[in-house]
Amino acid sequence: MRDRPTGGKARAAAVTVSDKGHAGEREDRSGPILAEELGALGIEVAHTAVVPDEQGRIEVLLRDLCDRVGLDLVITTGGTGPAPRDVTPEATRAVIQREMPGLAELLRIEGLKKTPLAVLSRGIAGIRGRTLIINLPGSPKAVREGMEALRPVLPHALQMLRGESLEHGPTGSDSD
Repeated sequence: MRDRPTGGKARAAAVTVSDKGHAGEREDRSGPILAEELGALGIEVAHTAVVPDEQGRIEVLLRDLCDRVGLDLVITTGGTGPAPRDVTPEATRAVIQREMPGLAELLRIEGLKKTPLAVLSRGIAGIRGRTLIINLPGSPKAVREGMEALRPVLPHALQMLRGESLEHGPTGSDSD
């Protein structure tokens, strides 16, 4: 695994999971929005990809981005629904070592405020090594809304993963 320096910009990947996007049959609109949102948070987008809805290919890419490339964050968009080929959560679950259910819950809770369809997302979030992986739904609107929900917590989560900030808020308590 690549050493990660403390300090400096967090490095991320924006990964679109889409059969049609990968085949060139549909323009990837969610991935560029995700990259733009990450950049607005001051996170360097070091890698982008469009992969088909194939669990094995998603797993290989996620492992590579975490272990070989050594990114701080990988956010996927797409493949989180109940359709037969939606396997992003299964691929993510296969590679993470620790789940972070609160982030997935946050995304569904905030999404539910905008549309009842948010409860259909099966996206998860978790950690592999020192990389945070988060699944977002595949629509451009869901990406924008998901990043809006993550904005207040994502920088602190990344700092904690990098070992830079282990305090949990204004009280300074880090006993959790």
